[in-house]
Amino acid sequence: MSSLLSFKTAAAVTLRSSLRPRFFSKQGFLPLLRSSSPPLRIGFSQQRDSRSVMLTRAMSSSTSTASDSVQLKSAKEDIKQILKSKFCHPILVRLGWHDSGTYDKTISEWPQRGGANGSLRFEIELKHGANAGLVNALNLIQPIKDKYPGITYADLFQLASATAIEEAGGPRIPMKYGRVDVTEPEQCPPEGRLPAAGPPSPADHLREVFYRMGLNDKEIVALSGAHTLGRSRPERSGWGKPETKYTKDGPGAPGGQSWTAQWLKFDNSYFKDIKERRDEDLLVLPTDAVLFEDPSFRVYAEKYAEDQDAFFRDYAEAHAKLSNLGAKFNPTEGISLD
Repeated sequence: MSSLLSFKTAAAVTLRSSLRPRFFSKQGFLPLLRSSSPPLRIGFSQQRDSRSVMLTRAMSSSTSTASDSVQLKSAKEDIKQILKSKFCHPILVRLGWHDSGTYDKTISEWPQRGGANGSLRFEIELKHGANAGLVNALNLIQPIKDKYPGITYADLFQLASATAIEEAGGPRIPMKYGRVDVTEPEQCPPEGRLPAAGPPSPADHLREVFYRMGLNDKEIVALSGAHTLGRSRPERSGWGKPETKYTKDGPGAPGGQSWTAQWLKFDNSYFKDIKERRDEDLLVLPTDAVLFEDPSFRVYAEKYAEDQDAFFRDYAEAHAKLSNLGAKFNPTEGISLD
């Protein structure tokens, strides 16, 4: 979504023609399979996106068991290579956030409570307005899922998100793995649980969404700082300029409006730029501006603008917490890669 929690609608990555064709199944996106009978093709248009994505149903090899730690470590190295070649840090952060950010703490049953369970791979959830463009992220990392079938989608989404932060220069995220996948599209959460960019009362809206997840004001502001990465594209989100001096030449597909000048570098410049507002080429959404307007939010925003180490510490803790929301772990204590 284009607010923080659009979680970076801004950062959608344009698919290259070199990406492999995909089939769509109940378990997600699969490589093109040979079959004696023609596939059932299903098309849908992403909201605010002129391109349509052809999806196909096929048999699945997804697993609902804990992920294999050896495969997770290898997959992390493969993700690093994709980041280097595709400059897709922002959209991979968003992918993990949007899978976990549907959590509702008032619901105890799994998977009805939402959260990090891999449901975002299903067509019904991809079509939610806040998820426009995330099919691109799925296609980027699906070859890794194919290569490492012992990893759940839920873990792969969160692994990609945390790795993108770290590779962009951000803090090390204290992650754990072993998230169980949902198996049916009927298990996807309802639309409307993710934040919007321009609500009538931005502070109330952010609290409504993030308090529902069990997060507090400090965590809301810290997570907002991830907008130091990425761009907003008006044709997808309705926000931002078509291009600026910072985005007209890429890297990656050119265009959009970024929150920061170095929008592939994770640092505290997001807070500095919002506070100063000296550059019209940098994006400030209503949900960004409110961080320095609301008295409680402002305490943390001012702190992070002055102290990058404090921001990194609080961000790493908040990101890890967000990545675990609603998840069912097998084993229950999770898997550490350290």
